[in-house]
Amino acid sequence: FLKRHAFARGLADRMLTETSTLFSVWVDHLVFPKKHYAADQVKQQGFQLDTRGTRSTGTLVYWHPFADLPRVLVSAKAKDLSCAVMVDDLAEFQAVHKLSLEIQGVPNSGYRCIRITEGEADLLVIERRGTLDLVPEKRPHGEGYVSCLEQWKKRKRLFDSEAAGMKETLKLAQQIVKKVGIGPAANLFLESERIYWQSRNRAAQIQKARQDGLGLGWANHDHHTFRSSRPQFPTLIEILLTFGFKKRERYYAGSEAGWGAQIMEQPEAGLIIFADVDLAPEDVTVDFSKVALKHLPKPGTVGLWCALHGESMLQAGMHHLELKFDFEQLKKDLQEKNIETMPPFSDFAFLRQAFTKAEMWKVPAERLEALKTSEALSREAYEQIKAHGAVGSHMENLQRREGFKGFNQRGVSAIISAVNPEKQALSNPSAQGAA
Repeated sequence: FLKRHAFARGLADRMLTETSTLFSVWVDHLVFPKKHYAADQVKQQGFQLDTRGTRSTGTLVYWHPFADLPRVLVSAKAKDLSCAVMVDDLAEFQAVHKLSLEIQGVPNSGYRCIRITEGEADLLVIERRGTLDLVPEKRPHGEGYVSCLEQWKKRKRLFDSEAAGMKETLKLAQQIVKKVGIGPAANLFLESERIYWQSRNRAAQIQKARQDGLGLGWANHDHHTFRSSRPQFPTLIEILLTFGFKKRERYYAGSEAGWGAQIMEQPEAGLIIFADVDLAPEDVTVDFSKVALKHLPKPGTVGLWCALHGESMLQAGMHHLELKFDFEQLKKDLQEKNIETMPPFSDFAFLRQAFTKAEMWKVPAERLEALKTSEALSREAYEQIKAHGAVGSHMENLQRREGFKGFNQRGVSAIISAVNPEKQALSNPSAQGAA
């Protein structure tokens, strides 16, 4: 496709040099002309017929359930291979690239696109808001979507009781889903959470500015990570279920790690969440996303982070956003902007992952004193965190190859241990203060 389309080739080059991303990570779907590609050829590669969402007459849609690959459309109308890339905002994309093409689909609807045609090949640039549709909508989510987006952005995050705060957040989620539907609600929820996380993470601010320089936004996200204390974990899961997230798999990194995650996937919006929580060995024998988890004598990495900063769903915000990049290019480009990257915790041909060095957040005095009183923090760690702050959030550098969709459990276990707030405070306090 890139050989056939000069604008797309130029965009691909600029993506790598200006945003450290590969063109492929932005691809939403490919369109194959039926005269050149039989459906059987697509199925032989492991793709399955996908009946979700709307599509044009004469178009068959295929997806690969076990691989990180774009969907494939086999179209009777297409004359040449075409490609669709996804961005956050089409108007911003057009402004940056000095385009004034007609946008198909009304503002704030589920699917919109512009078409950049060269010969018989089309580059489609698309927006999605919580749908797998492939036909532009004439009916907007409208003012209801915009008002709900604003409502979630400005919601209360600081409560005297975190249990009460989580319950109030659940009620708001239920109200928004009722107003705009599950897919759009999930989309606006994570759009808002990315904004809040970005406001507290310098690496994210720098990288978002780079991606906005090409009008792309955060459409290269892989998954969002929320942390929870053990008491609030069932309510966190209930909020995510309200937004239409399905329980994809329970993830337990091993008895030495002391933590686990419920991986959630929203099929309509194409969104993935890691919901992290401290776990005891006996917790893995039950569905820990449902049961009330018993108190642990001493919090682990996730519980201590929440005790220091609060719940991810409330005042703390996301622990990290994992984004797809050219791994080495991002490391180099961020280093030039004085953003350091931690050693990789996955380093395979098919999967590379690393955190940027943590943002250091000041900890409220009452939280710090409570941890000292309960002996959840050593005296030395208490003094260092009081003086320099504690490990807060990260941005994650990810590169997938060969369609690999999974995660490296041993590597994730290692990085969770490495970013334990107490260990970090004790290991290199002067560096932590300067980070």
